[in-house]
Amino acid sequence: MTAHGLSPVESAALTRRVTLLSVATAAVLVSIKVAAWLASGSVALLASTADSALDLVASLVTFFAVRYAAAPPDAEHRFGHGKAEAFASLLQAGLVFASAALIAREAIGDLIDPHPIQQEGWALAVMAASIVLTGVLIAAQGRVLKQTSSVAVSGDRAHYATDLASNAIALVGIGVSAWLGLNGVDAAAALAIAGVLLWGAISVFREASGQLMDHELPDEARARIIALLTEDRRLTDVHQLRTRASGPYIHMQMHVDLDPDLTLAAAHEVIVAAEKRVLDAFPSADIIIHADPRGRAEPHGGAFAEMQPYEA
Repeated sequence: MTAHGLSPVESAALTRRVTLLSVATAAVLVSIKVAAWLASGSVALLASTADSALDLVASLVTFFAVRYAAAPPDAEHRFGHGKAEAFASLLQAGLVFASAALIAREAIGDLIDPHPIQQEGWALAVMAASIVLTGVLIAAQGRVLKQTSSVAVSGDRAHYATDLASNAIALVGIGVSAWLGLNGVDAAAALAIAGVLLWGAISVFREASGQLMDHELPDEARARIIALLTEDRRLTDVHQLRTRASGPYIHMQMHVDLDPDLTLAAAHEVIVAAEKRVLDAFPSADIIIHADPRGRAEPHGGAFAEMQPYEA
C-alpha cells in the first residue's frame, strides 16, 4: 500500500528502480560466487551460490511483477493489478524453501563425508564482497519501503536480509575450516544457512498471504482514515469500515452518518470533501463512502456489510 503521500506513479517509479538494482546485484553475486565455489569447493559457498541464483530468479520475477502491478485498472481488472506483487512474493517464498532444502541436503552429505577447502582466501574475499553488496541493496530497499510499503520489495528485501545472514555464516564457516582445519564446520555453516533461509521464507509467505487474503490495514491507518473523515462535524460517525491493500493501491469502503435534513447536494459536498481529505493522506486509495441518515439507518448491504468482525 502507499500510505506515505506518494501517488501510484511515484511509487511505481521508486519500486522499478530498486528492483532493477536488485537484479543487477543478484547477477553480480552469482557470477563471483560461482567462480569462487569452482576454485574452493566450499559447501558453504555452494549453499550461498545456490541461494543467490534463486534470488536472481526471484528478483527478475519481482522486477516484472511491480511493473504489472502498477498498471492502471482496465475492463477486465477494475480493481487494478496490484496483487501481482503478492503473487511474486509467494513465488519468492517457494524458491527460498527450495533453496533451503537443496542446501540442507548438500550440507548433510558433507557433514557425513567432509573434505578440505581449496583457495580459501579467494572464497573469503568473495563472501566479504557479497556482504558489502547485499548490505548496500538492503539499505536502498529499506528507503523505498519507507515510502511505498511494496509487498514485493518487502519480500525481496527479506530474501536479501537472510542472504546477509547466510553470507556472514558462510564467511565464518569457511574461515574456521581453512584456518583450524575443521572441515565439518564448513558444512555445519551451510546447514545453518538453510535454517536462516527457511525462517525468511516463512516471513515472506505470511506477508504475501495476508495481502492475498485481503487483510485489514494496520489499526494506525484505520484510525487515521476515521479521523480524516470526521474532521467535518456534519459527518458524525464512521462504521462498517473495510480496507485492504493491493500492491501499490489501497481499497477502502465505509458507511458514514449525516444529518438527515441535509439536501442531496449538501450531503454530496460533505462526502466529496471527506474523500479529498483521505486522498491527500492516501493518494493511491480507491474510496467508496455510503451515507446513512443519522438515527434513521436500517440494516442493509448484504452479509458482508452486516457480518463485521468489529466496528470501525
